[in-house]
Amino acid sequence: MGALTKNNLVDLNLSLQNINAGERIARLYDVYGEGLVASTSFGLQSAVMLKLLHENAPKVPVIFIDTGYLFKETYSYAKQLMEQYPLDYRAYFPEISPEQQELKHGKLWEQGEIGSQKYALINKIEPMNRALSELNAQVWMSGLRREQSSTRATRSIIEQQRTTIKAYPILDWSDAQVDAFYAINGLIEHPLKAEGYVTMGDWHSTAKPKKEGDKESTRFGGNKYECGLHLDSGNQDFQI
Repeated sequence: MGALTKNNLVDLNLSLQNINAGERIARLYDVYGEGLVASTSFGLQSAVMLKLLHENAPKVPVIFIDTGYLFKETYSYAKQLMEQYPLDYRAYFPEISPEQQELKHGKLWEQGEIGSQKYALINKIEPMNRALSELNAQVWMSGLRREQSSTRATRSIIEQQRTTIKAYPILDWSDAQVDAFYAINGLIEHPLKAEGYVTMGDWHSTAKPKKEGDKESTRFGGNKYECGLHLDSGNQDFQI
């Protein structure tokens, strides 16, 4: 996965700016073909990207990182969406099971920032890096949006993150646009949305907002929002 020059990034962003999300996905597939992959968490907005992929680039592999710590409702929701949108799903798992991990390290998510970082590396970053390598991915598409958190507010539609080129077809969608897309297309909603959840991740680090509109408080006890997959820093060298 070679690095893009600054001029390449500018040109790519300009070419994707004024077309809709489906057209962005189709154009990326036209350019990168088998070098293009997508990811899904089967979270609260995941049906949007899965529908767009199904309609515009159904051959793109869709990576699912299963940490083993997802809500049971997420697993049932995943089954529903995979049946509705029969894409090329590729599940990846940490190299160490939750049981083995807790025997060796304890509950890492309860061990402050260092524990949280190690947890993310073991359960999310390493499996994703392995997936990208095994699939020979040149570009990784995800459903990240600027409105989701302050750490995403300045993202570009396509960018270089470490050694990976990342593309965000619905980056500029508002929460209202996502809700409208669900309503217009009759998309199945994650079961926990009705219970007040506004974000979705592992059961031990995802909570309902402390006050309306406060997404930042819903992940990792309000200490941070990102698990590490979508951050441009962090030590990748670790032992499991």
